[in-house]
Amino acid sequence: MIDPLIALGVVAATAVTDAAYVFFNAAVVARRRVPAANWSAVWYLLSAFAVINYTENPLYVAFAALGSWLGAFASVTWLVRPASPDPHPPA
Repeated sequence: MIDPLIALGVVAATAVTDAAYVFFNAAVVARRRVPAANWSAVWYLLSAFAVINYTENPLYVAFAALGSWLGAFASVTWLVRPASPDPHPPA
């Protein structure tokens, strides 16, 4: 049986976990060590909730996947930067 509050918690935890993962990768690409380390720690702490909860019932994996998708989508949307001008415009 699925507890709706646990399912919601798993969705939220995996969404935030995935967002932290995206921000971690952005910090690594930018070679920002302290933010990368901070995001890495947050990423692992948040993932613990989802893992602990959905391992007791495999059906929670679907909620974890939904949260993961939502987190990645939201965080990449947040990181979108305006397009830079074309350095080689057509003549």
